[in-house]
Amino acid sequence: MHFAFTQEQEELRESARGFLAEHSSPEQVRRAMESDLGYDPEVWRRIATEVGWPAVVIPEEYGGLGLGPVELVALLEEMGSALLCAPFFSTVCLGGTALLAAGTDAQKREHLPAVAEGRTRISLAWTEAGGAWGATGIRALARREGDGFVLRGAKRFVLDGHCADLFIIAARREGSTGEDGVSLFIVTPDTPGLERRALPTMDQTRRQSEIVLRDVRVPASALMGTEGRGWSALGRTLDLAAVALSAEQVGGAQRCLDLSVAYAKQRVQFGRPIGSFQAIKHICADMMIAVESARSASYYAACVAAEGREDLSTVASLAKVACSEAYFHCAAESIQVHGGVGFTWEYDLHLYFKRARSTEIFLGDPAYHRERVARHIGL
Repeated sequence: MHFAFTQEQEELRESARGFLAEHSSPEQVRRAMESDLGYDPEVWRRIATEVGWPAVVIPEEYGGLGLGPVELVALLEEMGSALLCAPFFSTVCLGGTALLAAGTDAQKREHLPAVAEGRTRISLAWTEAGGAWGATGIRALARREGDGFVLRGAKRFVLDGHCADLFIIAARREGSTGEDGVSLFIVTPDTPGLERRALPTMDQTRRQSEIVLRDVRVPASALMGTEGRGWSALGRTLDLAAVALSAEQVGGAQRCLDLSVAYAKQRVQFGRPIGSFQAIKHICADMMIAVESARSASYYAACVAAEGREDLSTVASLAKVACSEAYFHCAAESIQVHGGVGFTWEYDLHLYFKRARSTEIFLGDPAYHRERVARHIGL
């Protein structure tokens, strides 16, 4: 069989590459990451109104484009290469996906059209101070009270939580453990008792926040799906998010390789370009192998997600491992190729290095995902 992007998917990639070259240049990334929001609202408006990326995987019945994981992966690879500063991943790959997976039809009709138009930014809050990415890390409590629920606890590492217009919060029934008893709730940031604050992050191109729930009261209509049965939808959301993140990592790794090759061609030492030295050739060759292997894993995971296969969890973890390690390897080796200037503020490599490290941990580090794969295959 011949595996390749269709003509329409290639055109989507090309248009994304052109848009990002104009609106996510290194200078624009630095300005955005140093701003209060962490992104340029005008660029986000253009993303929503001119190219329609927030609508890419939202079904047409809810105002979206009705595309799938393969198209999303094609977009995210370009975004990762450009280090796009925008609430896209939090809104589309986490919050929007969770709403599609767990929301009622009424909830979808109320919120998804605004997401597709870029008017609503959604953030998914499930991890906590313990740093566990699976169901065992959810300790915030949800108890029934009257005709609604009361939420108590705290969430950390919430992407773009400082500016989100809507939260999807995971909490569990008191006394429950593991995947049992987990529920998802739609909560607005102005709900009494909800507090949020931005967290300091190593990766300045992607903001994270802490969400504190002090007896936050929400109506029964805030519950997504069946009470205590939310992990199935949340787990699928996180698998799809891992596939999406793997594509972003491939884009970043490819950019590190491209920067290294370009520098090796122009940097002269001992009267010749350093790219002519065997040691530099070996480094770049190893980086290329890592990038291509990671790209294959990411694309395969996207195909599995598009087909709705039952082995998505296993394949998503495999892609996350391969792409996390490839990205960090390429970012670190690229700094070595550049020598002493590689980690200076004037060069962009330190931004990719920090993004590589943060995405390696986000959604679970390689050790976490290897353990998941081992459990899935019965080891």
